[in-house]
Amino acid sequence: MDSFDTGRLIYLILLGLMVIGWFISQGRTSWNKSLQQAAIWAFIFGGFIAAYGLWSDIQQTIRPQQTVFADENRIVVPRSANGHYFILADVNGAPLRFVLDTGATSLVLTQEDAEKAGLDPDNLEYYSRAMTANGEVSTAPVRLDTITLGNVTDENVSAVVNGGEMNNSLMGMTYLQKWGRIEIANDTLTLVR
Repeated sequence: MDSFDTGRLIYLILLGLMVIGWFISQGRTSWNKSLQQAAIWAFIFGGFIAAYGLWSDIQQTIRPQQTVFADENRIVVPRSANGHYFILADVNGAPLRFVLDTGATSLVLTQEDAEKAGLDPDNLEYYSRAMTANGEVSTAPVRLDTITLGNVTDENVSAVVNGGEMNNSLMGMTYLQKWGRIEIANDTLTLVR
């Protein structure tokens, strides 16, 4: 348990002691009523703790997911709560999560995602440059054996590995242009080939 978790635990203990102290001070007149109220508060408090502990699982359940329509080679992606479109694709057999970025020229992999896709980021040559919102970064041009999005697999796809810090891999225009139609409407992105 790190210091942040210890601080949370101390806060919860103090909060619990304050609630118990309030019940004791109010309970001088009717212990039965105080015990009922204590049980209600315990259930409420337990519910909040359970919801907090399970929040990541709850988010996975309620978050809209990418849909693949096999008969039409169509991918439908809902807009996320932060306004981005996250696209799941297999790169060299590894499932990766991309942010749709029409401002990005290339398919851009983070170093972590490049490693998941079987590339060795430490042995790449970062001789190219790219301008980003955070300034200029070095990039390493690479060729991906395969990228699979839904039922569509492309081979020998050009991409770059970002030499700087980046939160998500980007699905840029060189790959998006391979799709026949890109449509954004009603908080939904649709890719059709």
